[in-house]
Amino acid sequence: MNSNLLKDKLAAGGAVLAPGIYDALSALIAEQAGFDALYLSGASIAYARLGRSDVGLTTYTEVEDVLARITERVRCPVIVDGDTGFGNALNVQRTVRGFERAGAAMIQLEDQGFPKRCGHLAGKSLVPAEEMCGKLRAALDARASDATLILARTDAVAVEGLDAAFERAERYLECGVDAIFIEALRSPAQLDAACARFAARVPLLANMVEGGQTPIESAEALAARGFRIVIFPGGTARAVAHALQAYYGSLRQHGTTAPWRDRMLDFDQLNALIGTPALMDEASRYG
Repeated sequence: MNSNLLKDKLAAGGAVLAPGIYDALSALIAEQAGFDALYLSGASIAYARLGRSDVGLTTYTEVEDVLARITERVRCPVIVDGDTGFGNALNVQRTVRGFERAGAAMIQLEDQGFPKRCGHLAGKSLVPAEEMCGKLRAALDARASDATLILARTDAVAVEGLDAAFERAERYLECGVDAIFIEALRSPAQLDAACARFAARVPLLANMVEGGQTPIESAEALAARGFRIVIFPGGTARAVAHALQAYYGSLRQHGTTAPWRDRMLDFDQLNALIGTPALMDEASRYG
């Protein structure tokens, strides 16, 4: 994977649409669908690996492991959710170095206190802005290449209000970060206010959470407002969970997958998707 690819796409204008992924299979299917970038959702890792909520239970090593498995399988640039950096400024540096080695194109860091929560859950807390600035400077110093982008997220809208969130974003931008993410904007007016203040100076990320605090809009509409990155981070997990509820319910009721055959890949189709024939050809080269 070439990290410069995401940097080039952001420089080209328009909006990069990145769907949520949580493992190598979801990443592979998303890449095959033709997306320009992928978003490794910390919440979705918690859902998929732990069967738990996004409340700071996942660790640095778990996320690094998932990221490395994904980037070994796909070439599409991956934006990775680094939560709070998993600790103080020194932890942030370890996180950035590890995620960069594992192939991250962009690393997201947020200003929540611990335990952190999903950006659209109530009860969040923040670290002081000065502490977050120190963590961001540490992140920028830790990366080996400026092609590895640092995305600063503030959760201040829900805790301190819109004006305070904008002031935090200004301070984070002054640190030299590559992109800004103002989480859980509440209305079209707030979306526009964020773009009016920042979009001409730095790529802004819009987070679309089904049932969350921010109104859902298309990537095209958000690009017209001025956003340069649009993510649908948890939509994948919600779609998969909905499908599995129906699949398992049907199997339990009928004792067979026959009613679901037209909504499934068969054995050969799944092997084609994951590249089994090519893998077998490669294995044959070694006798």
